[in-house]
Amino acid sequence: MKIGIDILGGDFAPKAPLDGVRMAVDLVGPDVRIVLIGDEKQIREELIASNFDSSRVDIVHAADVIGMGEHPVKALAQKPESTIATGFRLMKEGKLDAFASCGNTGAMLVGAMYTVKAIPGVIRPCITTAFPKESGGFNLLLDVGSNADCKPDVLYQFGILGRLYAEHVFGIKNPRVALLNIGEEPEKGNLVAQSAHQMMKDSRDFNFVGNVEGRDIFGDHADVIVCEGFTGNVVLKFAESFYTAIKRRNINDEYFNRFNYEIYGGTPILGVNGTVMIGHGISSPEAIKNMLLLSRDVVNAGLPEKIKQAF
Repeated sequence: MKIGIDILGGDFAPKAPLDGVRMAVDLVGPDVRIVLIGDEKQIREELIASNFDSSRVDIVHAADVIGMGEHPVKALAQKPESTIATGFRLMKEGKLDAFASCGNTGAMLVGAMYTVKAIPGVIRPCITTAFPKESGGFNLLLDVGSNADCKPDVLYQFGILGRLYAEHVFGIKNPRVALLNIGEEPEKGNLVAQSAHQMMKDSRDFNFVGNVEGRDIFGDHADVIVCEGFTGNVVLKFAESFYTAIKRRNINDEYFNRFNYEIYGGTPILGVNGTVMIGHGISSPEAIKNMLLLSRDVVNAGLPEKIKQAF
């Protein structure tokens, strides 16, 4: 297995990605090879400075980088030798089993759609995040930003994608799928939520347990929670700010410590023909290490193929 990592992506590149690789290389297993995509001269200098044996990784030169503020479509067209464009080219050529980056999220989403492409039948690929349950484990929330507006059939498909991810990567048997709403009753919410509930309530594609409210996100009412990307991103950013406030006040609590994004590493783009991983722009070496480990687990689970079979 070969996992490519964008060394120039993220706010703390190239140091954080390279430190994350050094942490992961002994953990991913002997059958996994990590491919560093970035400026070769810069990478080798950093590896020498840290006394890291470069023979343990592969290096693919790509000196250009797509900035966080650049327009994804324009940047991919104008920078064919960028790290993100190079990573997707290697995936298309079958030289990578997974590609991960903490760089421009839009460019990763566009690159995935234009290069490895969506799985036939999937209307909108999406991304997810994990929220810790007070009782242990976590809830998967999707979508969290890639689709701000969704129709009911798209939300229904998110239920399928979330179920497959929870089941095959995290080993949750028959995961409970819920719809995020402003009330538990089927008639609550806007027209999209009401219609989505009608579609989901008799589903044989997943174990639908009804609506959940915002106060249930950290509870054990479900395992997968579905919403459109606008709401999901607001919830995600609120949780991040809450965790930051906890840390600023020097509060050390076992449960609240599990809000740390570093634990979860990143998220796959669910619904595309390959394992494409997106990490937070502020990712630390610990987060990047965990993103590489999750990349390995998604490949080993054969998640894209299982999604293809389901659709």
